[in-house]
Amino acid sequence: MDILYALFEKLPFSWTQYGFMVNAFIAVLLISPLLGTLGTMTVNNKMAFFSDALGHSALTGIAIGVMIGIDNMLISMVAFGILLSLIIMKVKATNSASADTIISVFSSTSVALGLVILSIGGGFSKYSQYLIGDILAITSKDLLLLFVLLIVVLLIWGLIYNKLLLVSLNADLAASRGIKHRLIENIFVVLVAVVVMLSIKWIGVLLINSLLILPAAAARNIAKNSKQHLIYTISISLLSGIIGLILSFYINSSSGATIVLTSAIMFFITLLIRKLSERS
Repeated sequence: MDILYALFEKLPFSWTQYGFMVNAFIAVLLISPLLGTLGTMTVNNKMAFFSDALGHSALTGIAIGVMIGIDNMLISMVAFGILLSLIIMKVKATNSASADTIISVFSSTSVALGLVILSIGGGFSKYSQYLIGDILAITSKDLLLLFVLLIVVLLIWGLIYNKLLLVSLNADLAASRGIKHRLIENIFVVLVAVVVMLSIKWIGVLLINSLLILPAAAARNIAKNSKQHLIYTISISLLSGIIGLILSFYINSSSGATIVLTSAIMFFITLLIRKLSERS
């Protein structure tokens, strides 16, 4: 890391002279491919509400960790996120209600439960940092965790991508070809849960879903196939993250919110490009 910091210090930009900005920049390079990769399939499978529910359930994960005495909140958040994602998929498979309804019920319940537990005795203020996150507070140890997570997710993604794509297109066809679609879907939602929960600390509950969905939605406006969708999503996610982070430094704004707004601008730009191409 010292060599990397030394390289950044040689760049002719004022923000590279600050260690917290360099850490945040590296974090963007690691988080963007993670969220971009998973975001493509989240958008294709119309699971925006699902990822939003996971983000909001982080408060319940924290609350449960506090109740049972787990000092490391990341552990309790990840564990609860995985459990909730599998429960949602299980209930969804029963077809007892629409997917949006089921996800909304779990999301509302988990948020309310987390807020009630954490606010008992007026102690919620110390957990409010998880609502907006702070990527500028990321440490070298956190970066190592993100790097390992990126490698693991990409390896698993390479193994299940084709099967997951087929499942998302036609679950019955996937089943006829011997693909265990429930297992593939569960692996995918667990990946989403782990990445979302580990990113909450730096991105925030209120913004995590935007960073997962917006780049993928923007890329979908201009992509002509699944390969382009994946490449464009990661590219837009990286570009939005870098521009948003550096811009927030110069205008002294919230880094996460500025990155999200940059992603939103990217969405409208690609939407305009699509509309113009349709007219020509």
